[in-house]
Amino acid sequence: QVQLVESGGGLVQPGGSLRLSCAASGFTFSSYSMRWYRQAPGKEREFVADISNTGGILMYAESVKGRFTMSRDNGKRTVYLQMNRLKPEDTVMYYCNVALGRQYWGQGTQVTVSS
Repeated sequence: QVQLVESGGGLVQPGGSLRLSCAASGFTFSSYSMRWYRQAPGKEREFVADISNTGGILMYAESVKGRFTMSRDNGKRTVYLQMNRLKPEDTVMYYCNVALGRQYWGQGTQVTVSS
């Protein structure tokens, strides 16, 4: 079955960096675009970044453009989100996503940006 497992979240000071990972299984990883979303308590899930199946096309939300970089390693079936210059408002749960006829989500990883 399809599984997405995020990791790499944690506590970081404003201006710091974190790298999130999402390990995928149960589908032909190299054939599908992957996305990162994030969600604050009581708010709707928000798009963060999208990467095409080959990694050649990337899209970002305006709020993270220039600070976050998404990448993928098809050999490792893993996508990454490098987050730099983190701000307190980046403090939310981050989710990995793939659309395979229906949406699949990981369990999420918490990022907290605080001094």
